[in-house]
Amino acid sequence: MGRLEGETTIQRDLFGNTLGLKQSQLQRLRHTYRRRVGQGEIVSPELARHLTELSRETNRQIGVLLDRKGDVEQVIVGDATRLELPDIGRARAGQIRLRGLRLVHTHLKGEQLTRDDLTDLALLRLDLVAALTVTEDGLPGVVHFAHLLAINPQGDLWRLETLRQVHDADIGVDRLFADLEGEFSRQAALRKTDGAERAILVGMSTRGRQAAEESMAELKELARSAGVQILEAVVQGRKDVDPRYLIGRGKLQDLVLRSIQSMASMIIFDSDLSPSQARHIAEETSLKILDRTQLILDIFAQRAQSADGKLQVELAQLKYLLPRLTGRDDSLSRLAGGIGGRGPGETKLEIDRRRVRDRITSLEQKIERLAAERAVRRRQRNRRDLPVISIVGYTNAGKSTLLNALTQSEVLVEDKLFATLDPTSRRLRFPRDREVIITDTVGFIRDLPKDLVNAFRATLEELTDADLLLHVVDASDAAAEEQIRAVEAILGELGLQSTPRLLVFNKADRATGAAQVLAMRDGGVAISALNRQGFEDLLRRAETILWAHGKEALSSEEPPPSLDGTPSVAL
Repeated sequence: MGRLEGETTIQRDLFGNTLGLKQSQLQRLRHTYRRRVGQGEIVSPELARHLTELSRETNRQIGVLLDRKGDVEQVIVGDATRLELPDIGRARAGQIRLRGLRLVHTHLKGEQLTRDDLTDLALLRLDLVAALTVTEDGLPGVVHFAHLLAINPQGDLWRLETLRQVHDADIGVDRLFADLEGEFSRQAALRKTDGAERAILVGMSTRGRQAAEESMAELKELARSAGVQILEAVVQGRKDVDPRYLIGRGKLQDLVLRSIQSMASMIIFDSDLSPSQARHIAEETSLKILDRTQLILDIFAQRAQSADGKLQVELAQLKYLLPRLTGRDDSLSRLAGGIGGRGPGETKLEIDRRRVRDRITSLEQKIERLAAERAVRRRQRNRRDLPVISIVGYTNAGKSTLLNALTQSEVLVEDKLFATLDPTSRRLRFPRDREVIITDTVGFIRDLPKDLVNAFRATLEELTDADLLLHVVDASDAAAEEQIRAVEAILGELGLQSTPRLLVFNKADRATGAAQVLAMRDGGVAISALNRQGFEDLLRRAETILWAHGKEALSSEEPPPSLDGTPSVAL
């Protein structure tokens, strides 16, 4: 089966390549609708002979779609090697129920079921696909058929079987279909208990396998942080990006077949998809499609706690959505609109776009007001002449753990990416009665979405007032150097190239000497925030940098703390 390259036509109740057929042949094809098949049969001997005789006479594949009652729903005419199915909805019929239709068609060359036959069986969730071998005298010969399988240890998608003659075709298919749907339903019920989305991760790289594998490892962590159950991770290398499907249509169909077997609910791409690619892939798969940016946005939406953070996440989501609005079925009525909110002659798509633009404008205004309020607080803080240390670094490098260890705080710490979104500030006392404000900020990541950086720019303004940036690095990560470059690139975009910074190589207890080597090479300091190791060197280096830049000490009547920085007061 597959798509015909030549011209096709629909003539009354017949579908397919009917051009050139005689009127008598067309009439006999239409009479096919009068025939019925027993509910337990794949096909009746009478219908099978009718199809093979017509197929031999016309030298074309002939097929029928049969419903569960045994009635002929559609008669299809192909060419000598394949036929094209009518549009019965390219989307899958669901993960629990089968389509309720089975395809029986002829093969003129005695071939078994083709890859196209099996692909249509899976993608359309047909009850069954059968191929009737046409003998030289036009009679039905061997019958090849296949049906889908529920999840099994071997991972097979379908079962292929062969009948020596059509008279053996009464195999009780009605019971077979009921049993299959019962098994699909039982497995689906078991999977619903955890409530997690089930995803296949897809990576594609034109830069080599190693780069793709490293990026895929990060995507896995992002998916885990988002609460996604990872079923499989696939990495494909290509010379060029497919402009329509990113990874190519053939590879995409393979992924869809895998998703059917594992009952995945989504495919997550490590690359950012263009609006066109996202649309074509969604149409081809009928699955939820996410790219890297959407996944990061979803994590941010889950983690945002403050009103400011929630506004910034929503702004980034809407800016991502706007160019991808192309006639969606779901309504955006919750954003705005209602009576008096529509312009004359506007389509629903235009209305949705206008609502999104209006909401973006409203969010930007609210964020600007909040930014102004933060600026006032920063000016008040600066009047007290307190030096400011900002902790920056790659996501999950241990920034919040460091803040807690230095200030005896209880900021949320999780072994997940982007566990911290909202800035958190604490006071930290240095020796000789010197006091500073230390702030934990959102973590960075490679290829951080520009809309997200812009949306959080108001929050990241906190960094502009910093007198020292503690750039925390996970020294135990094999990609530490690449992560340093990614963070430095973002700091450069924010105009912070000239702000003094100190590289802090964290997780030295897990880095087996690598942290000390990196620290010595890059002029940093090696620590373990979890075990409170290396803090004396860290605080001494930070104090030297801060007061070397002319900051005056702020006196306090409290006794000086030890170098582990224990006494602290939350702002």
